[in-house]
Amino acid sequence: MKSNIIGLDQEKSTKLVNELNVLLANFQVYYQNVRGLHWNIKGKNFFELHVKFEEFYTDAQEKVDLIAERILTLQGTPLHTFSDYSKVASVSVGKNISNDNEAVQLVVTSISELLKIERSILNLADEAEDEGTNSMMSDFIAEQEKTLWMMNAWLG
Repeated sequence: MKSNIIGLDQEKSTKLVNELNVLLANFQVYYQNVRGLHWNIKGKNFFELHVKFEEFYTDAQEKVDLIAERILTLQGTPLHTFSDYSKVASVSVGKNISNDNEAVQLVVTSISELLKIERSILNLADEAEDEGTNSMMSDFIAEQEKTLWMMNAWLG
């Protein structure tokens, strides 16, 4: 077994890097979505949602950095172009959304998609005995499950 610099199986780490790049691409699309929602939201819930979407994109920006740094730690190269992101991302792009229900629904479907990817990475990290990635995914999942619950409660 060939190991990487942090002592993990290189082949398993390469699989993790590939999946982390998929997550990175999806987070970049999600980030851009919530930026757009923050800018374009209208209506009676403007003040509430404008602030909430800023919270979401700030959080997404931090997670993007954490994911990219984890990829580098595993001796991979993070994707970093929009063309690469669009090739692998499964999170839907939200364009010109200003309606509150439509905006929150986009957040819900986006986070649901991120959770699927994160759970898959969690399983791969467990198989690779990669506690660093495992811990990061566990933290992301716990936080996003709560956000999903709250956004669904908002939708009624």
